[in-house]
Amino acid sequence: MQQIINFVLRNKTFLLFLLLFGLSLFFTIQSHSYHKSKFVNSANFFTGGIYKTTNSFSQYFNLKEQNDALIEENKKLRTIIFNLELDTLRVSSIDSTLLGDHYRFTDADVLKNSYSLSNNYLTINKGKKDNIKQDFGVITSKGIVGIVDNTSNNYATVLSVLSKKNRINAQLKKTSHIGSLVWDGKTEELVQLVDISKFAPVAVGDTIMTGGQSAIFPKGILIGKVESFSLDIGGDTYTINVRLFNDMTNIGHVYIIENMNAKEIKSLQSQSDE
Repeated sequence: MQQIINFVLRNKTFLLFLLLFGLSLFFTIQSHSYHKSKFVNSANFFTGGIYKTTNSFSQYFNLKEQNDALIEENKKLRTIIFNLELDTLRVSSIDSTLLGDHYRFTDADVLKNSYSLSNNYLTINKGKKDNIKQDFGVITSKGIVGIVDNTSNNYATVLSVLSKKNRINAQLKKTSHIGSLVWDGKTEELVQLVDISKFAPVAVGDTIMTGGQSAIFPKGILIGKVESFSLDIGGDTYTINVRLFNDMTNIGHVYIIENMNAKEIKSLQSQSDE
């Protein structure tokens, strides 16, 4: 306490100057509208800068939470979009209770991803306890990734689109020409669409999407664009090189698609095959 008193006594002239200077500023600002507006604007600029900085820090530390919320929202929107398209074919007005009748989406993180083998796999952090089963489709926001191959309680392996074992139903977006998507194992950027009729109007840059003629993927999920094409030796069909929309070397998050009617479809198809 004595030190504070000594400091005031030693600097009484300077402190008195500061007090009088502060009072003069106060009265000047209060009595002149121009000075008052300038002061308010300066104060707003200063506090606004502080709020902007603190908000930037807050947003940075909340990125994971915001990202999780966006993932959940995307999952719900994808479910609505796919089911809405199917329901509009059946009814003139959409009843919200119909949504979810056809496809259900589950989000997952990729724990491991191979892309340099003949048959590549991804490992994801969802499994049997999350109702993930074999032959569920796997996609990202850009397009297809692969098909669930095996599941454990907490995890699943996904047979990548970059696998010689895969054969996925696909078509040209601008027509109804259907073929099969395969991989020749040469590069992770290109896959091949085979068995496309020579009468199909194929052009470089055309979009390729899923054909919807299987119980795995809904129709219309993007795959890639036509890079090049050529007629097969027999001259009846095209082999089309498709540049994938997905960068298969950089897959961090995926959506798993469950076709709610898959069991019924497969049962009916098996009866027809007998």
